[in-house]
Amino acid sequence: MEIWQIWTAVALVFFLIEIFTSGFALACFSIGCIFSAIGAAFELSLTWQFLFFAVGTFLAFIFVRPFVLNFLDKNSNSKVITTNMDGLIGRTAVVSEPIEKNGYGYVKIDGDEWKACFNDDQSAEKGEKVIVESYESIILTVKK
Repeated sequence: MEIWQIWTAVALVFFLIEIFTSGFALACFSIGCIFSAIGAAFELSLTWQFLFFAVGTFLAFIFVRPFVLNFLDKNSNSKVITTNMDGLIGRTAVVSEPIEKNGYGYVKIDGDEWKACFNDDQSAEKGEKVIVESYESIILTVKK
């Protein structure tokens, strides 16, 4: 078996192991092995083959890996899903207990009651609709 065939076999092993891992790191080493196999096919010395391996691996990590990871990351362009308290921001709530000027009241969102206040000198009566602007601890800040 010639040395370029060994480099190619090692490249295939790295690719096969990459199938069961994430991160595209072993595939970069596999690309380095392919570079070395090319060097071995031209009958370069073992020193040059290792240099080709290092350069090929380095280039794969710098240029190929970021491109592949970005391509495989299906969530990078998707809408960010907000959860917990952040999911309440921008939602419409119904006043269940009047909100006094510079005071507190209660609003209902999806059947849950939340203590709420206005950011400015406003008030709201029971049944009015308000929009959640922000929160601090468990108190919502709303606007009309």
